[in-house]
Amino acid sequence: MEYRNLGASDLKVPVLSFGAGTFGGSGPLFGAWGNTDATEARRLVDLCLDAGVTLFDTADVYSMGASETVLGEAIKGRRDRVLISTKTGLPMGDAPDQYGTSPARLIKAVDDALLRLGTDYIDLLQLHAFDAATPIADVLATLHKLVKSGKLRYVGASNFSGWQLMKSLGLADRHGYPRYVAHQVYYSLIGRDYEWELMPLGREEGVGALVWSPLGWGRLTGKLKRGQPLPAGSRLHQTADYGPPADDARLFAVTDALDAIAAETGKTVPQIAINWLLQRPTVSSVIIGARNEAQLQDNLGAIGWSLTKEQMQRLDAASATTPVYPYFPYYRQEGFARLNPPAV
Repeated sequence: MEYRNLGASDLKVPVLSFGAGTFGGSGPLFGAWGNTDATEARRLVDLCLDAGVTLFDTADVYSMGASETVLGEAIKGRRDRVLISTKTGLPMGDAPDQYGTSPARLIKAVDDALLRLGTDYIDLLQLHAFDAATPIADVLATLHKLVKSGKLRYVGASNFSGWQLMKSLGLADRHGYPRYVAHQVYYSLIGRDYEWELMPLGREEGVGALVWSPLGWGRLTGKLKRGQPLPAGSRLHQTADYGPPADDARLFAVTDALDAIAAETGKTVPQIAINWLLQRPTVSSVIIGARNEAQLQDNLGAIGWSLTKEQMQRLDAASATTPVYPYFPYYRQEGFARLNPPAV
């Protein structure tokens, strides 16, 4: 296993981390992802640790806390061998104290997560979404208190826009609060919007990307074929409307390229899609999810080798899209090479 610093921090993380969204799955979204119980979860954690995957990512909103609870059971007795990342901020209910990142909500959410996880500290807490109703300085001050108390080691964000992340970093620097060292983002061969602004920001400010849904919300598994209906067992039947959309023409251009490279390399389509991400700037770790051992073992096969420069270029070309203003070529600052060297 390769380990990288999480952004500019001193925290070393494996390039593959495990997403526990399938643990304790319930409801229309998470139930479709999987419903791994504590016994099955412990076996998956065993396999991860044997492979050097030490970072486990979850969130309070995943199956309304069940994911954190099952993860806590699965790591019991070996807390010192794992890194726990969890998220908070999305609604856990309709009451005002059940969503957002106000000081009171953050403190309660962290305490609740600690109980479910069966630990007294969280290695990385990420804000699951930006809360426009709470002043950023108040959020950062509360995170500062939680870090000083020992309940949190590092803090990060998830699904922030460029200005939201940059303003948070600026206020953290101004007041001496902990900086966000990670940004958990959607990034895949069919979802490259991260590159327009968030990637250059992450590179400049030392914010490492933790990539969620590296297989494009289940579309880059190798099972979707041009001109064929969605496979009967695909979870996209239940979850397509919850995740990021994908244009069919671009999707199948990418899957055609993946299939060709799979034939050349003997690697699977998911392994190639993940390996491409691991060669992209600012990516600290790619979060893999698995409902069973076979899926986990396949995803673990994404490391220990590298796509060639020519194969990377083919995937880049197949997945390319024209950015929106002000990022598209004529206007984007990167077009003025003497002033702004390319970000990627």
